Amino acid sequence: MLDVDSIRAQFPALHESFNDKPAVFFDNPGGTQVPRRVLEAMTDYLTRRNANTHGVFETSRRTDATIDHARQAATDLLGADTDEIVFGNNMTSLTFALSHALSREFGPDDEIVVTRLDHDANVSPWVMMAEDTGATVQWADVDIETCTLDMEHLRSLINPHTKLVAVGYASNASGTINDVQTIIGWAKENKAYTFIDAVQYAPHGLIDVKALDCDFLACSAYKFFGPHAGILYGKREHLNRLRPYHVRPTGDESPDKWEQGTKNHEGLAGVAAAIDYLADLGVRYGGASAGATRREQLAAAWAEINNYELMLMDRLISGLQFINRVRIYGLTNRMDWPHRVPTVSIRKEGTTPQQLAEALAAENIFAWDGNFYAVNLTERLGVEPSGGLLRLGLVHYNTLDEIDRCIRVIDSV
Repeated sequence: MLDVDSIRAQFPALHESFNDKPAVFFDNPGGTQVPRRVLEAMTDYLTRRNANTHGVFETSRRTDATIDHARQAATDLLGADTDEIVFGNNMTSLTFALSHALSREFGPDDEIVVTRLDHDANVSPWVMMAEDTGATVQWADVDIETCTLDMEHLRSLINPHTKLVAVGYASNASGTINDVQTIIGWAKENKAYTFIDAVQYAPHGLIDVKALDCDFLACSAYKFFGPHAGILYGKREHLNRLRPYHVRPTGDESPDKWEQGTKNHEGLAGVAAAIDYLADLGVRYGGASAGATRREQLAAAWAEINNYELMLMDRLISGLQFINRVRIYGLTNRMDWPHRVPTVSIRKEGTTPQQLAEALAAENIFAWDGNFYAVNLTERLGVEPSGGLLRLGLVHYNTLDEIDRCIRVIDSV
C-alpha cells in the first residue's frame, strides 16, 4: 500500500497555509500539485541549462539533452516510440494544430463522430474542421442516468463515410472511463482515424497506445503532477505524411515539424521529472526493481495508485450517498467503479454548485463548480442554466480524513 504521508511530504503545496489553514486539494481534474523534484528540475534547467537548441556551446547541448530526456520519458509513459511524441502548450492547442493538418484530407462526403461526454477540447477542433471542410458532424449521445456513453448509438454512427472518431478516455466531469478499445476497433473496421483525449485518464492509469492501436492520443502534464505542457502521440506514418503549419527551418522531419517555435524547455524538464516521480512509486511501493525499465516501473506504480484511489473513491461516494438531497452524476455502484476514475460531480437540492464550492472554500477545501468545459454534457443533463455541477477530484496524495472533512461541509450546507 502507498505510504501517503511519505508521498505528501514530497509535495510542497500540500504543506502551505492558505488563510492560516492547510488546504485540501480536490480541484485535481483542473490541475494537480507537483512534487519537489519537478520544481528542482525546472529550477536546475533555468540555472544550468537555459538556452535555445542545437548550438555548439554547453548550455545549448544541455537543452538538447533535456528535450531528449523528456521525449523518452513521455515515450515510456504512453508506450510509444520517441519520434511519435510531440510536445506543445497543452492538449487543446495540440488538438487544434492536428485538426488544421488533418483538414486537408477531409471533404463534404466525410463524417466526424464526437460525443456529448467529452471536454470541448475534443469537440470544437473537429466541429470547426468540419465547418471548414464541409464534413458532417455526428454526435454520440450519453445515458443521462449514469453519464456513460450510449455505445449502441455510437456504434450506429460509425460507417464507411466516417473519417474520424474522437472520444475521451475518461470524462472530466463524471469520471466515466470509456471503452476506447472497442470504439477504436469499430473505427478501424471503417478505416477511420481515432483521436483519444487521455487528459483525465493519465493521472490514474497506465496508457498503452500500441495496445490500443489508436491513431492519435493527447494528454497534459499538469494533470499528472507536472507543469503546464501538452503531449501528443501520433502514429509514425501519420505524423510523417501530414503537413502541419510550421516554419521552414524546422524541416520536414517528425516530430520537429509539429513543434511550433521554441519549446517550453523548463517545462519539459518538469515533465520528465513528473514521470520519473511516478516511476519511483513503482519501485518504492509496486515491487518493481530499481534496474527495471521506466515503463515497467510505471506499470507497477499505476497498479498501486489504482488500489489506493479505489479506497478513496469508496469513501467519497459512500459518504455522499448518505447526504440527503445530493445527486451524484455518474456511476455509483461498487461493481462499476473499475469503469470510472475518482472524479465525482454532484448537485444538492436547495443549493447551487457555486454555493457548495464557496462553503468548501471557506474551509480551505478547493473544488470546481460549473461545466469544466464539458458543456455538451451539462447541457444534456439540463444543469447548464443553473450553475452546472460541483466537481470533487481525487488523486493519490489525497487522504480519507480530507474526504471526511469535505463530506461534513456538504452535509451542513
